[in-house]
Amino acid sequence: MPYKEREISKMYYTMGEVAILLDVSQSLIRFYEKEFEILAPKKGKTGNRLFNQENIDSLKLIIHLIKEKGYTIQGAKDFIKNKGYSGKDSIRVINSLENLKSFLIDVRDQL
Repeated sequence: MPYKEREISKMYYTMGEVAILLDVSQSLIRFYEKEFEILAPKKGKTGNRLFNQENIDSLKLIIHLIKEKGYTIQGAKDFIKNKGYSGKDSIRVINSLENLKSFLIDVRDQL
């Protein structure tokens, strides 16, 4: 049986890592942290923000609503509040659609 290397994921990511991962500035992450209650990263002993996967998913949802859907800050807050924040499901659907889109683009390019 061949050895299958498993993917190693971190429990916590620093703000710099999250900013690079999501291609946003650190100041924007700090701003969203102040504005949205669902975004509450842990803070280490030195005050550094430590984001877990749930925080990153919440941030992805906020960025999606504001940058891609065109919501205002208040509109995004209302959306999250009224929908009961099913963030995990929303992020999963968004990620699946993005993967499907990239797959279809690859198929189109191969034709």
